[in-house]
Amino acid sequence: MNQPHATKVLVIGYVWPEPRSSAASGHVMQILDTFLRQGWDITFSSPAGTGEHRADLTALGIREVPIELNNSSFDAFISELAPDIVLFDQFMMEEQFGWRVEKHCPDALRVLETSDLQSLRHARHQRLKDRLKASDDNNDFSDLFAPALREEFELMADTDLAKREIAALYRCDLNLMISEVEIELLVEQFKMPRNLLHWCPLMVEPSSVVPAAFEDRAHFLSIGNFRHAPNWDAVLWMKTAIWPLIREQLPSAQLHIYGAYTPPKATALHNPAQGFHVMNWAEDALQVMSAARVCLAPLRFGAGIKGKIIDAMLCGTPTVTTPIGAEAMHGQHPWPGAVSRTAQEFAEDAVRLYKDEALWANAQSMGQVLLADRYRQSEHGPALIEKLLYCQQHIAQLRNDNFTGSMLRHHQHKSTQYMAQWIEAKNRAN
Repeated sequence: MNQPHATKVLVIGYVWPEPRSSAASGHVMQILDTFLRQGWDITFSSPAGTGEHRADLTALGIREVPIELNNSSFDAFISELAPDIVLFDQFMMEEQFGWRVEKHCPDALRVLETSDLQSLRHARHQRLKDRLKASDDNNDFSDLFAPALREEFELMADTDLAKREIAALYRCDLNLMISEVEIELLVEQFKMPRNLLHWCPLMVEPSSVVPAAFEDRAHFLSIGNFRHAPNWDAVLWMKTAIWPLIREQLPSAQLHIYGAYTPPKATALHNPAQGFHVMNWAEDALQVMSAARVCLAPLRFGAGIKGKIIDAMLCGTPTVTTPIGAEAMHGQHPWPGAVSRTAQEFAEDAVRLYKDEALWANAQSMGQVLLADRYRQSEHGPALIEKLLYCQQHIAQLRNDNFTGSMLRHHQHKSTQYMAQWIEAKNRAN
């Protein structure tokens, strides 16, 4: 009797994963690990160049296959592979390759890993830019931090990015969402069927190592990939508004800022005399986080949930952030640190947490409870597999119910097929 073949998964990545550089890549690696635990056969492909901090997927037993945009060689590749599941990492990959998957593997389950809603992040960025143009007040950003979902919808609805991104969500059989707020936004305001969305946050297991104590730690820390616009904006707000207020109260305080791909504009901010240290990339983010007393994440815009704050909880390091940083992260649990709305409030909360050992220890304990309650891989991993298997078993009915998605796939297939043929003909002519 023939044994059933292992489920074959093709992951089409926007980049080759760099889990030590970004939370988005870390989440992709967590999903890959979940698939490996299931015994699935995984191929990872990407049209991106290889970054200096990329993970070694082959060492994990995952095949790596580079692919190209607008190249029909992908057709032969995917036809031969014949995957059972295709996971698109970010919606642009579905735009580029979804129609080819539809053409050659129409029965493959199509899954989109969103990381965060990019159209929401970009709309919030535009809101911040408008606010900065309208006022020179660099202290109070309360009006940016608590918009109703309807306001977010109004901000996004007329943008090209939202229309592209949400069309890609509809064209897939399942979309992995790390933020419950984004799920509610899509369901309540964009009227997307809830069964197309699956909550799959960052997945970790709490460390068995006792975190370093208050007296064994020193300095403030901020960390994040500099290519991610919210992180760079947070550094600027710290430099111009928050850090001077902290130094007024703690003249010897030191802030260590780590981030992959540090640009010259960031290193230019390095000023040891002010205690403001731009440290470039951290070889081991958890190690430097474990040595810090307080993590600072003054995010004025963004989406999704924040990997740096998950890392802080793993290391027992309390975090001071904004409502943007805390969004969708703690459910009904108290925040393990402080959530601040102005630069003045942020600085006061940071100093208080840095100096008050009892307050600090309580925040550390709350972080451990929150982490164990909401982010365990041992819970979210099996839930993801169960959902994928259910979708595979009911794919015909799910697609029949999702008429909007079927309609969008039909038009995508036709239009992009004609465009690809035109591009290839033009390239041959040249």
